[in-house]
Amino acid sequence: MTFDPSNLTQSWPMPASPRPIVTFGAGSIVGDAHFPAYRKAGFPIAGLYDPDHAKAGKLAAEWGVKAFGSAEEAAAVEGAIFDLATPPAAHSAVLKGLPDGAAALIQKPMGADLSGATEILKICREKNLKAAVNFQLRFAPMMLALKDAIAKGLLGEIVDFDAALQVDTPWTLWPFLKGLPRIEIAMHSIHYLDVIRQVLGDPQGVHAKTIGHPNHDVAQTRTSAILDYGDAVRCNLSINHDHKFGRRHQVCEFRISGTQGAAYLQLGLNLNYPDGEPDILEIYPRGGDSWVAVPLQGAWFPDAFVGRMANLQRFASGEDSELISSVEDGWNTMALVEAAYRSSSLPATPLERKP
Repeated sequence: MTFDPSNLTQSWPMPASPRPIVTFGAGSIVGDAHFPAYRKAGFPIAGLYDPDHAKAGKLAAEWGVKAFGSAEEAAAVEGAIFDLATPPAAHSAVLKGLPDGAAALIQKPMGADLSGATEILKICREKNLKAAVNFQLRFAPMMLALKDAIAKGLLGEIVDFDAALQVDTPWTLWPFLKGLPRIEIAMHSIHYLDVIRQVLGDPQGVHAKTIGHPNHDVAQTRTSAILDYGDAVRCNLSINHDHKFGRRHQVCEFRISGTQGAAYLQLGLNLNYPDGEPDILEIYPRGGDSWVAVPLQGAWFPDAFVGRMANLQRFASGEDSELISSVEDGWNTMALVEAAYRSSSLPATPLERKP
């Protein structure tokens, strides 16, 4: 078959009349990803609120937006989309203060654990919030193109999904993580688990081990996990954020194989973070005889944040019938995260001892 990589979908349609965005939180992710994405897309930014008024004022000045004096003032912006760029422990309080029926985007993870996710889900149901979780990797150009390629049958039935990461992640960029009991899966590999759920559906279970490193005090930075999809599909994650030995052998990649084709993705953001490197998508299509590079129209940061917000905006206005990564679906990703931590806490199958 003839494969034209330029025909793969890589972006989300824009809303006809974008609503103003009110952001809660003034951390690095707002200035590095949220605001650059919203400005690129032409989404109006009404302002931001953070209990650290000095930090909020500094970021607001840099972007020429309003720094609200209180959470109540921020929540009172009429018709706004509320963008929660807050730590997981703060999500519930912010959501409780939003108007009933409002549209909200919640930073991942959806709470510190599954209990927190359940509380958030209940709040959103009680207040009838149109709420989504910011699993924005689903909206990266490479991931949208991969999803389209799979939907068009270019890979056949997916039978293998390997996620491999060997990088040097600068955890000090996120001081709020210090002292938290759950780091690697809850804050990072949750993106990969969520994308795997989108591609393969929910697994039957998970075998996982997540650990720290003797050279620092971050709770966990290394994870191995196997997702159980029965006897037809193999799914494996091998994650190491402590490969501090130069760029040469560092990797951050997905390898996805089907019965009739395959795909390779490089997630360039995590290589030399936060500067990153280019994303890569190559496909060996059904009926083809070689790998084909897909010219990508953007990158995970900031373009995935554009698509993520566009879907929420369009769902709020009735232009989209489906809210991707809604809190209902996000809870299922949190259940997978919880299962991985539970598996990590359990003993492995012991070896038989020599008589």
